[in-house]
Amino acid sequence: MRGGEKCVEALCEVYPDATLFALLHNRGSASPALERIPIRTSFIQRLPFAATRYRHYLPLFPAAVGTFDTSGFDLIISSSHCVAKGVRTPPGSLHICYCYTPMRYIWDLYEDYFSPERAGLLTRLGMRLALKPLRRWDVASASRPHHFIAISEHIRRRIRSVYGKPSDVIYPPVDTDRFRLSTRDEGFFLVAGALVPYKRADLAVQAFSRSGDRLVVAGDGPELDRLRKSASPNVTFTGWVSDEELKSLYERCTALVFPGEEDFGIVPVEAMACGKPVIAYGRGGACETVVDTPGGGTGVLFPHQTVDSLLGALGRLRGATFDPAILRNHALSFGREVFKARFREYVDARSGAGPYSSKPLPEKQLGRFPR
Repeated sequence: MRGGEKCVEALCEVYPDATLFALLHNRGSASPALERIPIRTSFIQRLPFAATRYRHYLPLFPAAVGTFDTSGFDLIISSSHCVAKGVRTPPGSLHICYCYTPMRYIWDLYEDYFSPERAGLLTRLGMRLALKPLRRWDVASASRPHHFIAISEHIRRRIRSVYGKPSDVIYPPVDTDRFRLSTRDEGFFLVAGALVPYKRADLAVQAFSRSGDRLVVAGDGPELDRLRKSASPNVTFTGWVSDEELKSLYERCTALVFPGEEDFGIVPVEAMACGKPVIAYGRGGACETVVDTPGGGTGVLFPHQTVDSLLGALGRLRGATFDPAILRNHALSFGREVFKARFREYVDARSGAGPYSSKPLPEKQLGRFPR
């Protein structure tokens, strides 16, 4: 239940009678709200070791999504960071793609996933063979949705660059009501999330190993062992934590550290919902959620993904004053109910704009959605 799954969960609250299509479903791994919905899976579900090794079947994903039968549906919403946008839809239906990003591991982050340090020889050779066909399919299948919604301005620009398509922006839902304002500060900084290469937890570990400040790294992933080996004693690793444990860490930390370039980034908004400031890399979605103003705002942005740049931001944070109530109020503008209302308005407006091509909405309607 990471960010994309939580978006799907919110969409299913907007459309409670929906049917869910997924390449793969490990029963019990999703929230109860998703598990109760009819779920149709692809042939990936039946492949050997698919539950744990599904990433190795990436070259088969386009074919798998093409097997879904969406006949009989009037509205198809593809929740897409990989291949979902490539689903084929029946004539007369409306297909809206809620796009987290064009497939990052075949475009701008290819080296982060398939460098010699990150992937084995067979995986790298297989991806070299699959890369060009995947890129061709990714661009060609971008013509299948009638409309794109991007999760941030950052992704809107990427959709335009990779696919040549326009898009509107609706920020993802953050369950801000689950968090409460906290003035507790137990003197540690927090990194939270999946420990995968592009999130750059290694940068935070290096910086805090140098500064000596306490850092707690909450999360699991393929980078965990490597990070532990490189960390100094003032850096603590919790491994995977439950939602309640993460909430407690937010409430007790001094600030959140967010060193990766994210498409949007739900974690900083969750921390701000607890009244905690954020130190974030100043590219990607963080630029749209973290307000860096002299002496305050909601956090501090650092311009370069280097240890020195992060340490400079840490020094700036110490010299700033943050009002926890202002931080929480800012986070509430990204709340779950805000997302649901905007999404339903968007679909209703597009449904009335037909035919379902790239016909623009009237400006008075489009203006409700950040562009």
